[in-house]
Amino acid sequence: MSEEHSRSYTLWYRNYDSGAVRSLLELALDKTPEYGSYRLLRSEEMAQGRALMELAREERKLLDIATVATTQQREEDLHAIPVPIDGGLLGLRVCVTTRDRISRFEGINSLDDLRKRDIVIGQGAHWPDTPILEAAGIRVVTHSRYEVLLRMLENGRFDCFARGVSEVLYDLEKHSNPDLVIEPDLLIAYPMPSYFFTAPKDHETAQRIRLGLERAIEDGSFARYLQTWYGRPVKELELNRRITIDLPNPYLSEESARIGRRTLEALRRRIEAAVSQVES
Repeated sequence: MSEEHSRSYTLWYRNYDSGAVRSLLELALDKTPEYGSYRLLRSEEMAQGRALMELAREERKLLDIATVATTQQREEDLHAIPVPIDGGLLGLRVCVTTRDRISRFEGINSLDDLRKRDIVIGQGAHWPDTPILEAAGIRVVTHSRYEVLLRMLENGRFDCFARGVSEVLYDLEKHSNPDLVIEPDLLIAYPMPSYFFTAPKDHETAQRIRLGLERAIEDGSFARYLQTWYGRPVKELELNRRITIDLPNPYLSEESARIGRRTLEALRRRIEAAVSQVES
């Protein structure tokens, strides 16, 4: 293939550093060879809010692709590819906490218990989770940088760093602080699909990713991807045995709200089926 058909795509550094996200993007790009060869580059390190602002810029941008949880505003500002990249797991949240705070969560069985216990949750200042949690009456402490939030948790600034099931094991393995643990009993759930986003006028990149994902879904490689990357956390975190606290997400577009509900329902059925197979 000629060099003139080669394209470099700069992926937001948090996504690039995630083996799962980078693997899925490579799968989609590999499924669309008619668009030419490609090279994936890691963006400079920047907070999520700035990354999305850079993606929306019309002039020269510092990145071409980012994967984040969707909101109606993000879909209006950017070009969304409406395929949940992790099968809906980002909307299932567990609490990362410190060993000396684990007892704070004992006996919590409902949202009302969570509020009465005054559990404070740490989240990104620009993450869609923050307004979802605040709308449910949960106290939230924020910062724009993920790395700083981990240090804030270690320093006792909040009780729970709520992380998606699809990312939490990777987070802890990379950070490697033995004092950080996953709370064993609670699961906070809300519809929150995570999509690939491109610049609003970068139709070619968006079309390539969408076509690649559709082909991966049709030939079964997307399902194999989900099992490869997310089968482990579903099993190790014992999602079926956790107390689920369901929260609404009022910040989705109508299409993404439907996708989020369907994805969450399908995910719960898959978890139940996987458990049944293990127990039989």
